Amino acid sequence: MKRIFTRISVLVGICLLAINVAFAQNITVKGRVTDGGDKTTIPSVSVLVKGTQNGTQTDANGAFSISAPANATLVFTYLGYTTQEIAVNNQATINVVLQSSAQQLEQVVVVGYGTQRKIDVTGSVGSVKGEDISKQASTNAISALQGKVAGVSITNNGAPGSSPQITIRGTGTIYGNTGVLYIVDGVWYDDISFLNPADIENLSILKDASSQSIYGIRAANGVVLITTKRGNKGQAVISYNGSVGYKVVTNPIEMANATEYATVINELSASNGKPNLFANPASYGTGTNWYNQVFRNALQTNHQLSVNGGTEKTNYNFSLGYTNEDGIVKTQNYQRYTAKLSNDFQILKPLKIGYTVSGTAIKSKDIPGSIFRQLYAAGPVVPVYYADGSYGDANDFSLGGGNNFNPQATIDFFNQKSLNYRINGNVYAELTIAKNFTFKTSLGGDFGQNEVRAYIPVYKATQGQSSTQSQLDVKRDETRNWIIENTLTYKNTFGNHNLTVLAGQTAQRRKSYFVNATAFDVPYSSEGDLYLTLGNAGTRSVTDGGALTTYASYFGRVNYSFKNRYLLNATLRADAASQFFNGGDLWGYFPSVGAGWVITQEEFMKDQTIFDNLKLKASWGKVGNAGVPVNPTTLTISQPGGYVAIFNGVAYTGKNVSSLVPSFLNWERTTGTDIGFEAAFLKNRLNIEAGYYNKKTEQAIFGIPVLTSIGTSSGDLIGNQADLRNRGFEFSATWRDVSKAGLSYSISGNLGYNKNKVLSVVTGRNPIYQGGTGLTNGGLSTRTIQGGAIGEFFGYQVAGIFQNAAEIAASAQKGAKPGDFKYIDTDGNGVVDGNDRIVLGNPNPTYSYGLSANLGYKNFDLTLDFQGVAGIDIYNANIASRFGNENFTKDFYDNRWHGEGTSNTYPSVNLGTTANSAPNSFYVEDGSYIRLRNVQLGYVLPSALVNKWKMQRLRVFVDAQNPVTLFGYKGFTPEVGGTPMNAGIDSNVYPLQATYRFGVQVTF
Repeated sequence: MKRIFTRISVLVGICLLAINVAFAQNITVKGRVTDGGDKTTIPSVSVLVKGTQNGTQTDANGAFSISAPANATLVFTYLGYTTQEIAVNNQATINVVLQSSAQQLEQVVVVGYGTQRKIDVTGSVGSVKGEDISKQASTNAISALQGKVAGVSITNNGAPGSSPQITIRGTGTIYGNTGVLYIVDGVWYDDISFLNPADIENLSILKDASSQSIYGIRAANGVVLITTKRGNKGQAVISYNGSVGYKVVTNPIEMANATEYATVINELSASNGKPNLFANPASYGTGTNWYNQVFRNALQTNHQLSVNGGTEKTNYNFSLGYTNEDGIVKTQNYQRYTAKLSNDFQILKPLKIGYTVSGTAIKSKDIPGSIFRQLYAAGPVVPVYYADGSYGDANDFSLGGGNNFNPQATIDFFNQKSLNYRINGNVYAELTIAKNFTFKTSLGGDFGQNEVRAYIPVYKATQGQSSTQSQLDVKRDETRNWIIENTLTYKNTFGNHNLTVLAGQTAQRRKSYFVNATAFDVPYSSEGDLYLTLGNAGTRSVTDGGALTTYASYFGRVNYSFKNRYLLNATLRADAASQFFNGGDLWGYFPSVGAGWVITQEEFMKDQTIFDNLKLKASWGKVGNAGVPVNPTTLTISQPGGYVAIFNGVAYTGKNVSSLVPSFLNWERTTGTDIGFEAAFLKNRLNIEAGYYNKKTEQAIFGIPVLTSIGTSSGDLIGNQADLRNRGFEFSATWRDVSKAGLSYSISGNLGYNKNKVLSVVTGRNPIYQGGTGLTNGGLSTRTIQGGAIGEFFGYQVAGIFQNAAEIAASAQKGAKPGDFKYIDTDGNGVVDGNDRIVLGNPNPTYSYGLSANLGYKNFDLTLDFQGVAGIDIYNANIASRFGNENFTKDFYDNRWHGEGTSNTYPSVNLGTTANSAPNSFYVEDGSYIRLRNVQLGYVLPSALVNKWKMQRLRVFVDAQNPVTLFGYKGFTPEVGGTPMNAGIDSNVYPLQATYRFGVQVTF
């Protein structure tokens, strides 16, 4: 199937290329651009061949010259003026007069089921252009949004092809689907890793309940609307974008070398009354640097070929993409092939139809999930290989416990590959009825298959890394989703009134299916000959399962404005979800209303010269979250083999209630209120937007821990058991201008502030503890309680380090040793116990911000993006996780307590004890950072030179992503994600990397 798909894609590309070669005949168009008011010439006006990247700018005298097809359309754009499109029609000279414009009034943004002028929007919508996304070296479009939109927090995972974690205005969902809703060309998705960022035309983020409520069923955590590129009128234009670069680990952690490691392990042995493991630590020298052994500078290549064109009756856009990205861990690789084709046909004057279809094939060679923890913990005294070529073995050095591995052997004998195939898209028809009515129907689908094959051979690398029996695991997941939507829109202007009414209906089905199979004793001959049937038939096992959910929805919206001055937006959506068919309210109703007042349209503002635009806006709305598992209220019965009773010599297997389920589970609802303003000054050069929001999640679905001793296999009872709140402010400002010398520039900044709080929970003041990821001795590092934040860090406050036995005798920790943490007895009862724990930090960021600058001068352009977060904490579980003789960082080695008076901040190396490994303030660190997210320098070669090469435009660029990140955290990266009640715990997190690229963009 893949081979056929590839051949068809190549054939279509060749055909469209032939069309271009046969019919494209460029001519040189010259002219001058002047101001429609004072008739002066305008320098630095952007002149672009529509549908291409072929463009130029007017010189100091307003003159321009550009090579374009004889039937092309030229687009003239300049800040503060109305954009003009002029057909070439074989003209060699075109003079243009631009009229002054209130830019804010004409800017269009994508909203639910349509577009609106920005001035008419009463909600909070962030918009990012596709060209800004494509300037970054990210394989996922959401990653490129980092720092671009106020109130949007993004946490990246450095693994190739991974999906970033996005949070809009704070965490409002704890259980089930906590992610945002993605809508690509009308089709709903939970993830867009299949989408090539170069195919995106526009991306809008719906942040407030008023703009989200039109998607009520899934909008509680925010909505991201994505419009992909479509064809434009004109002859076929072929564009190629390509880049090659490499990734390198930044801010590496320096670990103790072999001599230092042997020294601290001897100290650890002595503190536990054991003899030294290493007679002469200095004899081991620097030893093995495991990070240098396993990490590499990783190559990244990316290619995108697109063909765009159309006529009066039809248009098309076709693209092919290929990404090949190595991971920083040797053997890791990710490859993605994408193809997309869209067509629009004006069948009759009132009837338009079209479709978009895209295909994605992804294959990857994976790495062990524990590799980063192993690299952190591995003993440097262990060589990678012995002289005879065998693997260095930690057991030969008596390094048991959590250090019983050789990381090189781990990756050498890890054989897991993933394949993912996906086809999605939609087809639509749009019919204009009478004068003011438009009916649109669309059918979209998302069909995918993901397969993971993991093979363990028979091998013996070390005493702790071996297998006496081969094993093949195959996991296959399938998705079969479809959505049908019908909308009827009435749009009319009468007198001073503008009215748009939308009514719609949606039906969805989401189906998933999985099969997990295992076989033992599978012989290895080659990668292509690994099959389950080759294994031992008696030990083969297969499990399968799936889920089916259906949704029915009805919605309506009214947009009204009077004199472009008073704005009203009202929405109502009704959703039914099959998850709530038994034991819940089947239907949920989600209303919203928004209002705006464009003050600058008032008569009393006509003569003022301060504001070019000033608008006040306010909104209220309710949205929902149906992202819970299928049949959440259905009680399941298991039949485990252990429950056996024998009657008359016959064994009868008993049954058991293995889980507790709620008798009633309702929708999770989020109510949001927004108040804000938009303003423009100095002939629209300066634009400011600010707002306040209060978002409350009601009846939040929450897991209350229960004792497994009552017979359940699940430790949580799920139910509508909490109310949550996120409250904050957002501010953004943009300055755009062009100097007299022809330097065009823009500077944009944004700041978001959010405060998360649990308003109520059924446990009252009784806390819920989680955050045990990677911790020793069953410690739990997070607490969620009424009045606090979700998943805040909780533990003991360290006051110093015990220096001697006398200090211990006078303390509330009589069982401590010199070098142990000294905890504060907060309740003053003379004993340090669980009642002395306090809040230590918050993994939910308080502030997020971004700053962008774009400069253009003649043929040069420069882009700079900065981004950061503040008011956030990280729990460094890498240090806290001690199960044996793991290594230590160089920082810990240099500052550790190793005798009276040596340190009062860092403990001894005896961290594995219950007292020292318990969650405490030493492990909680500030996670704030500021980063140069992206810098790109581009140069467009002169048209005279490019035209000789039969090209319309040629741009070359160099860029760097994440080249500089400033932070104080002692781990690899301050970007640490996680589920809501386990967020911010750094244990085995993929390291931060910088990417450096060189690329070209060519238009034929």
